Amino acid sequence: MAMVCLSDFEAYAKKYLPKIAWDYFSAGADDCNTRDENILAYKRIRFRPCMLRDVSMVDIRTKILGTEISFPVGIAPTGFHQLAWPDGEKSTARAAQVMNTCYIASTYATCTLEEISAAAPRGLRWFQLYIHRNRATSQQLVRRAEALGFQALVLTTDVPYTGKRRADIRNGFRLPPHMKLKNLEQEFEVCKMCLLDPSVTWNDIYWLQSLTHLPIIIKGILTKEDAELAVRHGVQGIIVSNHGGRQLDEAPASIDALVEVVEAVQGRVEVYLDGGIRKGSDVLKALALGAKCVFIGRPALWGLAYKGEEGLQDVLRILQDEFRLSMALVGCASVSEIGQHLVQVSKL
Repeated sequence: MAMVCLSDFEAYAKKYLPKIAWDYFSAGADDCNTRDENILAYKRIRFRPCMLRDVSMVDIRTKILGTEISFPVGIAPTGFHQLAWPDGEKSTARAAQVMNTCYIASTYATCTLEEISAAAPRGLRWFQLYIHRNRATSQQLVRRAEALGFQALVLTTDVPYTGKRRADIRNGFRLPPHMKLKNLEQEFEVCKMCLLDPSVTWNDIYWLQSLTHLPIIIKGILTKEDAELAVRHGVQGIIVSNHGGRQLDEAPASIDALVEVVEAVQGRVEVYLDGGIRKGSDVLKALALGAKCVFIGRPALWGLAYKGEEGLQDVLRILQDEFRLSMALVGCASVSEIGQHLVQVSKL
């Protein structure tokens, strides 16, 4: 079967992954309305293409926090990559390095930070952090990541408690015995995430800043009020995200929240987005509405499930080709030409 678009990889993963793994990756919270709306929201956005532009050469490169990447799509932090492919996060890191884009490694990786770093020593890697009740554990992770050459710290803010994912509860989801959360000193019940600290506040940004020289990016922002607070607390970036619809059901789709966040920060920090990216045209819509870069979560796992590092490269290449074609068809020869004039929001 020819893999032509990202939904082909999704169909393959659904067919061949063990049910418990597929359900874990695909799960949303409660009724899954936000998970599904993340995708549907893009369908309400229409293009306003500009004709007779010279698009004989289309430059899709961009920069995030000053580092050039091949195109504005990175890999979002997701956990337990060994559920999709035996080499897990090492394959993810290698694919990102080959494709010259950013990989955000998760606290809940099934490979160590050292293994991830060694697998792709020249890759652009950021580290995603959950703050745990045992602050020494989080402090150690931050310092390990910085020492290993990770270039930014991504603090996930939307998990004071884990959302109710019904399929995982029905399946009694646990990691298989041979898999471990390699970067945590002690094991805990995965479904309960009982070591997460629900008392974390904005003041803890200052604590993180005292631990590291790395730029800090806040992940999970959906409102202008929180965007303004993020800027006030000195972060360098914001990822507009609803955690793939896995946390608070009935939260807005990420793409619907993007505009108010972009307007609130007024260019003071870079704004990124994850959630619902399935086509190159989705990437273009997000950039037109103000995102500097987008990150893919589930599609990266589908690529791993297909052929590991090679499958993830295939997913990224398809998005790359679709993004380049979409840019040409709307009349943009470089990423700098993308703007809000290219889109309109329709009511379906």
